[in-house]
Amino acid sequence: MAFPFELSVLITIVLVLILVPPASSLNNTYHLCPPSSCGNISNISYPFRLTGDPPNCGRKRYEPSCDDNSHTLLYLDGSKYYVSQINYNNYTIRIVDSGIQEDNYSFIPHYFLNKGAPFVIAFLIYKWRRRHLSMYDNVEEFLQSQNNFMPIRYSFSEINKMTKGFRERLGEGGYGTVFKGTLRSGSLVAVKMLSQSKANGQDFINEVATIGRIHHVNIVQLIGFCAHGSKRALIYEFMPNGSLNKHIFSSEANILNYEKTYDIALGVARGIEYLHQGCDMQILHFNIKPHNILLDENLKPKVSDFGLAKLGTFGYMAPEMLYKNIGGVSYKADVYSFGMLLMEMASKRKNLNAFTEHLSQIYFPTWIYDQFHDGKNIEIQDATEDERKICKKMMIFALWCIQLKPSDRPSMNKVVKMLEGDVECLEVPLKPLQPSPNREIKGARDRSNQALSSIQSDESSLI
Repeated sequence: MAFPFELSVLITIVLVLILVPPASSLNNTYHLCPPSSCGNISNISYPFRLTGDPPNCGRKRYEPSCDDNSHTLLYLDGSKYYVSQINYNNYTIRIVDSGIQEDNYSFIPHYFLNKGAPFVIAFLIYKWRRRHLSMYDNVEEFLQSQNNFMPIRYSFSEINKMTKGFRERLGEGGYGTVFKGTLRSGSLVAVKMLSQSKANGQDFINEVATIGRIHHVNIVQLIGFCAHGSKRALIYEFMPNGSLNKHIFSSEANILNYEKTYDIALGVARGIEYLHQGCDMQILHFNIKPHNILLDENLKPKVSDFGLAKLGTFGYMAPEMLYKNIGGVSYKADVYSFGMLLMEMASKRKNLNAFTEHLSQIYFPTWIYDQFHDGKNIEIQDATEDERKICKKMMIFALWCIQLKPSDRPSMNKVVKMLEGDVECLEVPLKPLQPSPNREIKGARDRSNQALSSIQSDESSLI
């Protein structure tokens, strides 16, 4: 029988036996016997008895002896072991094979050659791996302490089985790769495998702690999770229509008319409002964008990918996230991001477009403001009069949300009320963030090109 050197060192040093005496014996007279000692074992007492002790002072099965060198010996199935420690708190005894020599740890104890060896080896390998995975202990301790978790904890083998070996990939992003999976009940799920770069476990703890307690019709539901050493996964409800991103920017036949688009915008606003005011603690998303808005089979929107600390995505990020002199970072950063999302939903084009024919349209929200300010209509191809009103309503709301100063933006509660109200009583707000002057337009185009490339590289939804 051959073992790697590291394993042979491990399995020859100690063997831990769990000795659980009957509960009925805890109050008997065995405890009245004085303890015995041998060498470094100074407190040999019930359920143990040293050879030569009175018969009623311990159990015959656990009878160590003392040799001439003051070694405490224990015989198990004809094999001799040295006793190195007895723990009376958890009823365990630590023993070492008597054939081990201090300068030769490659020796394999004969107990392993004779006996339930695979089981013991597996147990010791597990203990060894647990010691070397101590960096993940904070994850385990956190999960064990959460007795009120609704999500189900899955093993990695179960994750592997439900994804059929991670066969079908749904998307990929900065925080991991998402695969399609099927539960034993037959329900479809999206399994997000977190990337190795988040090995300290803090991001995982944050997301499980927040999403696991949130239940809202416009928030993606966390069904389960997996924490297996460095492997971590989050199991969400499956959203068959994918992300909003692939619908509002698609050149193919679009399943979203303006009325449905407006309903989605209202649903997203309600979801964000719940994160801000409906939870036990206020949750800030910091990365609201089309990729993180998912659509179910009925095109009902659900906000996803929150609970992870992040700085946001260029093009949707509030200016105070970059410039401290504008104002402090607060829930108003999510309002700004929602406004940028709302503008893209209404126009069905990206807010930053370096390839537009008109230089003034590189930053689309400013161009929209100028159109409203000059009393011009926004031309929408193949749109009815009602659809034009819906589009105008969404764009005006968006302009309110993307005001430069956080204090000038409405709360998400007010945004919901605005979306539920009438556009006729809503005024056009102040002009949003100013574009670069004409003499610097080339630099603006270059920066827009870089921003567009950054956005396009993140086209796929995480779920």
